[in-house]
Amino acid sequence: MDRRPALPPELFSGLFGRGGVDAEVGDRAWARALLDFEAALAAALAEVGLAPAAVAGEIASACGELELDPAALASGSAVAGTPVPAMLAALRERLSPEAAAHLHRGATSQDAVDTAAMLVARRALVPLLADLDAAAAAAAALAERHRDVPQAGRTLLQQALPVTFGLKAAGWLAGLDEAAARLAELRERRLALQLGGGAGTLASLGADGVDVAAALARRLGLAEPALPWQANRVRPALLAGALGVAAGVAGKVGTDVALLAQTEVAEVAEGGSGGGSSTLPQKRNPVAAVAAVACAKRTPGLVATMLAAMPGEQERAAGAWQAEAETLSELLRLTGSAAAAVRALLEGLEVDRERMRANLELTEGLLMAEALTTALTGELGRAAAHEHVSAASRRALDEGRPLLEVAAAVPEIAAALGEQGVAAALDPGAYLGSAGELVDRALAAHRERVGAR
Repeated sequence: MDRRPALPPELFSGLFGRGGVDAEVGDRAWARALLDFEAALAAALAEVGLAPAAVAGEIASACGELELDPAALASGSAVAGTPVPAMLAALRERLSPEAAAHLHRGATSQDAVDTAAMLVARRALVPLLADLDAAAAAAAALAERHRDVPQAGRTLLQQALPVTFGLKAAGWLAGLDEAAARLAELRERRLALQLGGGAGTLASLGADGVDVAAALARRLGLAEPALPWQANRVRPALLAGALGVAAGVAGKVGTDVALLAQTEVAEVAEGGSGGGSSTLPQKRNPVAAVAAVACAKRTPGLVATMLAAMPGEQERAAGAWQAEAETLSELLRLTGSAAAAVRALLEGLEVDRERMRANLELTEGLLMAEALTTALTGELGRAAAHEHVSAASRRALDEGRPLLEVAAAVPEIAAALGEQGVAAALDPGAYLGSAGELVDRALAAHRERVGAR
């Protein structure tokens, strides 16, 4: 058996731990969230008269001062299946008998872990959303600056029709805005307290259970759910799905940039000197784009794990909810890293308009075959126009000649448009459709979202 130690997370943190989220989802962040739950619970008990105020203060002080050892909690998890009993044991060593008697009253380990998960997510989403918003602002600036700059649009990795680089950036912007809006909505409305007691009835709190839950939710800054959700995993699943979507959006931007930065395309480049190669001195690798894609590649399996944990058994699942905490941490970490990478990528992106123009002309007019067909349709009808342009395109390709030269020599095309008309139809800048208007719509939607925050 291979007993070599696992690689520390720090080794690949440049790829998977960029930005501010990483520090908010580690062991110490979870330990702090668990302690915050216990302190707030004691305060809520005191608020409704189920514990003396002095006891709540003592528990809060102990929670604030205690530095939990992650290794000790891990050992406790191996024994109890959750780190909560080990945490409570460490706390009780610091408490008077009276305070110890009120510690964790009315709660279960799952209550503590589920609520800690909501706190960890709420805190981690602050830097994550900041990076997504900054990336969206950078995409908006690119869309506005390059609104009318023609670029070859590519479908199935082949040149298809002209678009504008502004429209491409507007597409990135729309995705980033949609992903950020969903995560922001979840943060404000769907991250909720979990407090249900042994089986979701709050029975150990008597008639005051609902009041304790309300006070606890308010103190933690979490939503107050209508009823405990320990057996209803919609909230963590929705969060996981939204994180997966955000990572996918970031990965899409990274994929586009990596393709546009290829030597043979070279329409954009990452700012600065780019990433070097361990072997090839000349390379300028799109490292931030690669990081975003790498994070996005890892997230779908984690989202699937969160969905797989939904159908748990009865009032408390055996093994399902226990699978969520570390999975959620890694989802937050990877999505946060992807967002930070895309922010850096878009804020420093270098755009080569001249190279875009050269690539538009790469196929000597073949990119504009649809535009020529459209121009001919009024005179020849759609079917005949398509037939003539298809034949001219095949001949231009086979003979290595410009489409303008070949098409202008076709009698039916010449009679319908003349050489000047053919040339006008083959101008990429004249066949951009509603690209500019679509960019404006994306920018207006972005400004509206920013203004509403």
